[in-house]
Amino acid sequence: MEPKVLDSPGGPSAAGVDDGAPPESGERRKLLYATLPGCWGALVFACLSFTPSLLPRGGLLQGVVCGITAAIGYGLGVFAAFVWRAFADRSPRRPGRRPWLVFLVSAVVLFAVSFGVGQYWQHQIRALMGVTEYNIPLVVLAPVVAAVVFCLLLVIGRGVRGLYRASARLLNRWIGRRAAGVVGWFLIAGLVYAVVSGVLLGGLVGAANGAFSLRDTMTPEGVQQPATSLRSGGPGSVVPWDSLGWQGRSFIGDGPSTDQIGQFVDHPALEPIRAYAGLASSADSESRAALAVEDLSRAGGFQRGNLLVVTTTGSGWVDPALVDSFEYLTGGDAATVAIQYSYLPSWISYLVDQSKAREAGRDLFDAVYDVWSKLPPDNRPQLFVAGESLGSFGGETAFSGEYDLRNRTSGTLFAGPPNFNTLFREFSDRREPGSPEVEPVYKNGRTVRFSNDPEAGIPPTGSPWDGTRVLYLMHPSDPIVWWSPNLVLSEPDWIGQPPGRDVLEDMVWIPFVTFWQITADLPFSTGVPGGHGHKYTAEYVDGWNAVLQPAGLTAEQLATLRTVIDAGE
Repeated sequence: MEPKVLDSPGGPSAAGVDDGAPPESGERRKLLYATLPGCWGALVFACLSFTPSLLPRGGLLQGVVCGITAAIGYGLGVFAAFVWRAFADRSPRRPGRRPWLVFLVSAVVLFAVSFGVGQYWQHQIRALMGVTEYNIPLVVLAPVVAAVVFCLLLVIGRGVRGLYRASARLLNRWIGRRAAGVVGWFLIAGLVYAVVSGVLLGGLVGAANGAFSLRDTMTPEGVQQPATSLRSGGPGSVVPWDSLGWQGRSFIGDGPSTDQIGQFVDHPALEPIRAYAGLASSADSESRAALAVEDLSRAGGFQRGNLLVVTTTGSGWVDPALVDSFEYLTGGDAATVAIQYSYLPSWISYLVDQSKAREAGRDLFDAVYDVWSKLPPDNRPQLFVAGESLGSFGGETAFSGEYDLRNRTSGTLFAGPPNFNTLFREFSDRREPGSPEVEPVYKNGRTVRFSNDPEAGIPPTGSPWDGTRVLYLMHPSDPIVWWSPNLVLSEPDWIGQPPGRDVLEDMVWIPFVTFWQITADLPFSTGVPGGHGHKYTAEYVDGWNAVLQPAGLTAEQLATLRTVIDAGE
């Protein structure tokens, strides 16, 4: 029995495309039926979804990506048929059995070939990154997941179209038919936006905020309140231990000991200072920053040789590898200060807390700089800025550009900057002609430089890098760095140019498809070995070594420290 098809002579297709007029009152449709042009579009896009992206994909994730892209392809196929019929000035026609038979045979062959080639590409990506995990049952299940996701999206689309038609019929009682169609579309579009942004997103954020705010009252296992006055929450601190939050207590209660640092530098080391203020420490970002700086000053942070201002990621997390490397390379003659601005993890903070990250980064640096700038020039520490991911976004906002970074800091290290970072985009978009987007060269590297692997080198090699050094670390396979809404319809330079060291040459840009592939990579960006994706570990050793330029360190010491940082010790 062949599938039920087609569009009504007067209107829209299965994907919800309409000519703007409300349907006839006697028209009825089932939620699940198929049009041949839509099925061809779904088949083509489903096959394209198996092309490689930045990270290896498991079976469930591949199924979700396949289902979403197939639904997009279905809609585009139906729309293309609608446009063609409009130019041909004819009504839809029911296809016979032969076109459906040709489609079904083609679908089986093309999908099977695409699935097999896709698994080969996934094997290559896993080999590039040293990923050994491979769940065969989930891979086999991918087509089933894709079918479920596709049908679910199709039902949702048909449901939205049904609401539109019902509203158009109702409006047609008071206004003209075509006007009713246009007004109905606006009403339903507004309703869908309100539901997605208000109910779904708002509900997700509310639930996440409740869950993570509860966790913020807890303390990570093995972490204890410090017995030293050099840490927030310790003796004499103006920041209560209980107000630091989960991530704050983890940051304050962790880090290398003086013995470990002394063993690395081969001479007695100082105990590093760490200051932190959590959401419960003060009511707003500005007062929180002032409190953290007050505690930093109390502990003697402005009397150390090196002072680091870190903007945290979403929930207040400070990457241990970033700060530990800084403390080792300075021989413990270091102080670090940070504040929390959200309960939410970074992937949710991207959606709702960008303004909070911007505010926190600016408030904290300004509070530190206000005290630091009033100290005698010969009696104040070198001032450094750092941040990973959303922390780099917040860290950038305290500065207007290259000269501001150079004039007000001794050095900066940002890792995994999101694609929407203002300064990152400015430096990358204005790169030297011929330099690739995955490792751009800006102003011949005089202040700002970029590196995929600082151990291997930081271009442009051989060019002077005097004064303040600003370094961006970014992996070619990091979806946080490369994700952008522009991927929907625009090919970025980083795909058209030769790929980075851990990205397949077979990766190509495909409208709509690539966007969803990179989007699906985002939640799993840290689920790969260090040195790939959004997982930065040992790179901090060579990154800080380039920015700090410590004297007397040997290649053997750096190699040892990479091992220590990579192991999280």
